[in-house]
This record gives sequence, structure tokens and C-alpha cells, in this order.
Amino acid sequence: MMQRWHRKKSHFPLVAFIFLGIIVCSILYNESSIQRVHEEGPSNQGPDQQHAATVTYVKPNLGSHSNLAPVLLDRFSRCNSTSEYSGKRIGWGGSKVERGRRKSLESCDVFAGKWVFDSESYPLYNESDCPYMSDQLACHKHGRSDLGYQHWRWQPHDCNLKRWNVTEMWEKLRGKRLMFVGDSLNRGQWISMVCLLQSVIPADKRSMSPNAALTIFRAEEYNATIEFLWAPLLVDSNSDDPVNHRLDERIMRPDSVLKHSSKWEHADILVFNSYLWWRQGPVKLLWSAEENGACEELDGLGAMELAMGAWADWVASKVDPQKKRVFFVTMSPTHLWSREWEPGSNGNCYSEKMPIDWEGYWGSGSDMPTMRMVEKVLGRLGSKVSVLNITQLSEYRKDGHPSIYRKFWETLSPKQLSNPKSYSDCIHWCLPGVPDVWNELLFHLL
Repeated sequence: MMQRWHRKKSHFPLVAFIFLGIIVCSILYNESSIQRVHEEGPSNQGPDQQHAATVTYVKPNLGSHSNLAPVLLDRFSRCNSTSEYSGKRIGWGGSKVERGRRKSLESCDVFAGKWVFDSESYPLYNESDCPYMSDQLACHKHGRSDLGYQHWRWQPHDCNLKRWNVTEMWEKLRGKRLMFVGDSLNRGQWISMVCLLQSVIPADKRSMSPNAALTIFRAEEYNATIEFLWAPLLVDSNSDDPVNHRLDERIMRPDSVLKHSSKWEHADILVFNSYLWWRQGPVKLLWSAEENGACEELDGLGAMELAMGAWADWVASKVDPQKKRVFFVTMSPTHLWSREWEPGSNGNCYSEKMPIDWEGYWGSGSDMPTMRMVEKVLGRLGSKVSVLNITQLSEYRKDGHPSIYRKFWETLSPKQLSNPKSYSDCIHWCLPGVPDVWNELLFHLL
């Protein structure tokens, strides 16, 4: 017994030494891995950490590797070749980003509520009194006789919205540039804001620049501007012409907002949106460092996440919340299938005259995966961005679209004219109407 004990005891130092060696090697390996992660930069791309070593992270908004700005894309740009998406991701943010949302003066969720018919206070302006009204949104002018859509007020459940006051809004804008950046839905919100504000400015003290990529309404008395920048994908793309942007092949630089940010960077209040254009099929990616016109192809949601990363990098590195306010407008829902709110029907928003009275209604016009992705990106930006969450409240307003009551740029065929739902616009919004409420919410948050 004594002999066996001594034999076991004699091996103990060797076992301990081997065990200690394994621990030391493990520590050294982990430190090496941590150092490699710091060198490669943070990932904002989700849970598959086990594959992180094989992913290439691109730092956005730096131009090409040759330190020369990449060739600007326009509607004549083409891909010389197209391959599958390589998996490159946008590495952005990091330690520059402040955590935590901007503190609100109240705890009430102004985005949760119901629509109340209010013919005394609404509409906030008359369609015919706004000289800047778009023919795409002037529904009464183009034959819509039921005007109920103009009289709905948004009522939060647990509080009241700050009542719209045109003079107070102008005082908030005195000496400032308010700029809306995005697609035609954001342009509709911009037109709404101009119509809400223009009436108190004498005709000889206001002006509107010609329609261009950047269109500007000026109010001389307040030394203020209300601007709209056409940038439907946020990043640089071949669809950045405000008029000629209907292209068969959509190409974007997923790692650059430089062309657009040079126009928006000096605005005091920025209101961004992006959603609908990503729902139109795959997108071609032309990275800034690619000099041979070789593109990759990616689905809309994946491409939008890359674009949001490049945009978020600009926000994280350039925005001081004490000096500049940045808002992001969540997706504007469409109402393309009446069976979603009226089972068994086979229409769309055509002839709809009442909101959906179904709290929590959610149709296919609002994509949950997109919402979650946007929430993840905005969450990382913390107090640098305020969210204008218009999606759920707009979901109820199937009655608020132009339908057939707008100017259509293309000639409608007799077959279309005989079937109104076939050409109904169930995407944009009549004015006065839903976008006015989006701007009331913006006024409330400012």
C-alpha cells in the first residue's frame, strides 16, 4: 500500500506541469484571438460569431484603396460582370457611438394610439391653398370627392400630441436648415411640411428652387430652409437622378454615402427614410475599391443592411446630438391586398374610405425582418438618432392613398381604365392626409 502511494505521488509534478502548460497555451491563444478581433474591427452583423475570422469587414465612406474617389454612379453606369455576393460586411461605429436613447420629456408613447375623426381641426391646410402641392398627391384636384381622409387626427392612448402651431415651428427652424433625405415617400413628407408652413410667409419673402436632386424652400423672414434630397438608397447609386431613375439594373456602392453626405452634412435637422426601393428585387453591389466594374448581387434586405451600415457610420462619426438632430422615419406601409383587412375580398386600397378599426393590424406592406434590422442598427446609434415610428399608425390608413386620384406620368390603357384597382396607387399618400400627422409627430419631438 505504501509502495503504491509513493508511486502515484512521484507522477504528480509531471501531471501538474502538463496541466499548467495547457492553461498557459489556452490563455495565450485567447489573447491572440482578442487582439485579432480588435485589429479587424467590430462586427454589427449578427450572431454567427464562429465564422468571424473568414468575414471581410469594409470600413465605409473612405473612397477607394488608391485614395482616389471612386467614379460616381449615374443612370448610364453598368456592371462589366456580376458574381454572387462575397459576404463582405460593413464595419462601422464602435467606441464613437453613445449608448442609450435620447431622453424624452414624457414617458408616453406617442406612436401608440388611434385615429379620431375631427372635422373641426383638420385638415391643417387646404390642398388648393398650397402652391407647392404635388400632382401625385393632390387627390381632390384629380377627382376624389370623398374628403373624409383629410379629417382624421392621431390620438395617442395615454397623452396628447403637442398641438400644431405654425409660428412655433418656424421659431424652431429660425436660422436653420431642415432637410428630408430619401425617396418619394419622404418627398411627400417634405411637401406636407412646406404646405403646413408656407401660408404665413408673404409670397415675396419665400421661394422654391427648381426640382433637382436637392430642392429647397426658403423663408427669408426666418432665414430658414426646408429641403429635400433625393437619395432613395441612402448610399451612392445609379438611381440618384430625381427624375430618370427607373432602371432595369439597380447598382449601388454599399460602402459609401459620400456623394449625398456632402449635401446633407451641414443641415441642422435631418429626416431620413429608406424602405420601399429595397422591396423591388436584387441589387447590384459595386464596392468603392472595385476598379473593373465587377459587381456582386444581393437580395434587397441584405443590400439595405449594408447601406444602413454605411449611413450609420456617417452618423456615428459625424453627428453631435447637441448640435444636430437626426431622425429616421420607419417604413411607410402599402395596402395592396384588401383580403388582409377584409378576408375573402380581392381588391386593394381603391374605393376605401375608412381606416382599419383593428388595433395592432399588420399587413404584408410592412416587412418585419426589415423592421428588426433597422431597429438593430438604430439601437447601436443610441442618442444620435431619434426614431419617427410611423409604421403601425399608418397601417390603419388604407383610406389615405391616392388610388386612382392622381396624375399618372404614363398613358393608361383602356384595359387599365376599365379596372381601376389595376392602376391604383396604394403606396403614396394624399395631401392633406397621413404625412401631415408624421410632421406633427416631428414637431412634437423637436
